Amino acid sequence: MAKRGGGGYGNIMQQAQRMQGQIKRLQDDLAEAEFEGSAGGGLVKVIADGRQKVRRIEITPEAINPDDLDELSDLLLAAINMAVGTSQEHSQAEMKKITGGIHLPGLY
Repeated sequence: MAKRGGGGYGNIMQQAQRMQGQIKRLQDDLAEAEFEGSAGGGLVKVIADGRQKVRRIEITPEAINPDDLDELSDLLLAAINMAVGTSQEHSQAEMKKITGGIHLPGLY
C-alpha cells in the first residue's frame, strides 16, 4: 500500500520551483527591458531598465539655459520619476501574473 499525504507537499515544492524559475526569467527580462520617461516636450529623456536603474539620460541643447538650471533639474526629476514609475508598474504587473497576486516580500 502506497503512503498517502506526501503528494501534496511534493506538488507544492514543484509549484514553488516552477515559480522560482519564472521569477528568475522575469528578472532577466526586466534587466534588459527599457522604459522611457520624458519631460518638457521631449527636451529631456530618461531610459530606465525593468529593475528601476537609470541607463541613459538624453538632454537636448534647448533644455540647457545657464540662467535657469532649476528648470533643467525639474525636467530631469520629472523624466526620471516617469521612467522609474513606469518600470515599477510593469515589474509589479508581471510579477503579479506569476504569483497570482500574492505579495512575496523582497521580490518587488
